[in-house]
Amino acid sequence: MANMVNLTIDGIKVQVPEGSNLVDAAAIAGIHVPNLCYLTGIKPVGACRLCLVEVEGQKQPVIACNTKVKEGMVVNTKTDKVTELRKFVIDLIVSMHPLDCMTCTKAGICKLQEYAYELNVKESSFTRKTFGYAPDTANPLIMRDPDYCILCGRCVRICRQQDTNVLDFMGRGVGSKVTTAMDKPLQESGCTFCGSCLDVCPVNAIVEADRSRKGREWEYEKVASVCLLCGSSCDILISTKDDMVAKINSLGEDNSADKFICAYGRFGYDCLIDHNRVTSPMKKVDGKLVEISWNEAIDIAAKELKKASDNAGFISTAGITNEDAFALKRLAADIVKTKNIDTTVSLYGDKETILCSTADIDSADMFVVIDFDPSQWKRILAGVDATIRKKVNGGAKLVTINSSETALGSVATVELIGDPVETLKSFIKGIIDKGLSSTADLSSAVAGATVTEEIEKAATLFVSAKNPVVITCPAMYSAASNLALFKGAVLSVPIESNAKGVLLMGLTTEGKTYKEMVEGATKLLYVVGNVPVKIAPKVDFLIVQNSHLTELAKQADLVLPSATFWEDDGSIVDYLGNLKFICQAVEPPVEVMANTEIFENIAKAMGAEIEEVSDEELDKLTKYECKICFRPIVRKEGWDVKMDEMMELLNSPVINSTRLVWLKSVEQASV
Repeated sequence: MANMVNLTIDGIKVQVPEGSNLVDAAAIAGIHVPNLCYLTGIKPVGACRLCLVEVEGQKQPVIACNTKVKEGMVVNTKTDKVTELRKFVIDLIVSMHPLDCMTCTKAGICKLQEYAYELNVKESSFTRKTFGYAPDTANPLIMRDPDYCILCGRCVRICRQQDTNVLDFMGRGVGSKVTTAMDKPLQESGCTFCGSCLDVCPVNAIVEADRSRKGREWEYEKVASVCLLCGSSCDILISTKDDMVAKINSLGEDNSADKFICAYGRFGYDCLIDHNRVTSPMKKVDGKLVEISWNEAIDIAAKELKKASDNAGFISTAGITNEDAFALKRLAADIVKTKNIDTTVSLYGDKETILCSTADIDSADMFVVIDFDPSQWKRILAGVDATIRKKVNGGAKLVTINSSETALGSVATVELIGDPVETLKSFIKGIIDKGLSSTADLSSAVAGATVTEEIEKAATLFVSAKNPVVITCPAMYSAASNLALFKGAVLSVPIESNAKGVLLMGLTTEGKTYKEMVEGATKLLYVVGNVPVKIAPKVDFLIVQNSHLTELAKQADLVLPSATFWEDDGSIVDYLGNLKFICQAVEPPVEVMANTEIFENIAKAMGAEIEEVSDEELDKLTKYECKICFRPIVRKEGWDVKMDEMMELLNSPVINSTRLVWLKSVEQASV
């Protein structure tokens, strides 16, 4: 625990962690120090000079964002002197800023507007200066307008912090501007279109390209939720107007650099109104799907499930909620009475390799990444990649162990390339040689391993670390978990958002496996979600429950339209073991039901009921304990799915929606 420092801010006595700056210390005391450039989690630069405060004993005001607290310090944030200085700063910025607040997209959340109001700056006392920079409107996702830029540098620093390095300053003085290399459009500059710059921009310089005249900030209803498109399970803030999603932002503390979502999470909601959306139940008649009523669809499903009974099979993605998984388990096991229940999780992991892993990433001072290659550029668990890179740029050490070079390895303190299992053995041997105690089994397992100079460097970093976190894929979890016998924690990251949750809810087979069922091992197959299957298995009857008419759905005998996670409530367990809640932002189309509602209606048609899982039962079900012990240092076989291919198949309705189709085509053309 950090040492605490006592100080007084505006007459309020407050205790804050040693090393805190005055902006954060004031926030703990409930006092806001105005600032335009500061981002928590990134080293401050003091560029805007708006956070000036007076400290007793100091001759001149100090910059609060990069002044550390001291014991007994007395700080005043609202004196006449600092108020006049702040007013001067805002006055100067306004002299070079468009004054179209009445129609500006950012009106209501613009920090410059907020501070100008507080300081009563109606118009500048300086001669107005305009630059006439051309806006970057060459893409349908993000618009940049340098004329609105106040040169705070937030976008540059957040882009640099997550290693995307697309934006930077060009020129000098007031005539400088933030732009890309060679002043090219974003799509020609290696931009991932994650929109982190958009989230931190305090003014109208960077906004969503389609936001103009689509509602003011105070008209939006805002809902906190979670993105379910991959295993990163990023927190999101959904803004809606007239029951339509207007925009999605990353969710976190204001001015925080720790929040992140990728382009899929930010712009994927286009799929809600995509032409492939299933808006009514359908059954196959003479080889073609025709729309039918829900009553008929439920009756058909119930009849066919009764007929198949224990020869029915259920498969699902792990992108459903805990409540959906609980209801599906009840329907399949208790009502249909089949043991053939499995999910896509079985393609890359199991209970031991996914449920046992947990870690506190926030306090990590070192990361060891083993046989794992997340990527912001390929949008493969982009949130995990961004988190690691931000921590490394914040001072954490990084060791990577992979069979070939990776993008993450290029920023590692030590990059080890070789067979992951053999390299891990050598790494463990190096740690033991450094004096850390080991079990007899572990020492024996690595006795013959060779420790090279690079591996010794990596071992030294591990021994020196206070809280190392090992991140790996499920197939290598058992082998990598031996590192936790020394210190720290080991984390396996699943491909899907609720892999932990569906396993905890009991969606693991006691009969036919997922692979067997997609090859036609049952008479009836009930598919929930967008599973990575394009060709229908040879079964007597195929039911597909999905939000979009995928290739598999087109071949189904019965299609049941389900709500997306933007249109539903529920919970998940993320890769860190945290229970997170999904909140409905918009209503689904009239003839579309939530997954659980469909399961409940089928159960009723079969003469039974599915009771909703209670909060107490959910809390109990989402608890899982795992013992740390020696495990053989081997890579589990049979889980060699390619993350990029599987994620593209799982998210095909989203990726192939309007704006993301453009992004996909641009990136393919640049290869």
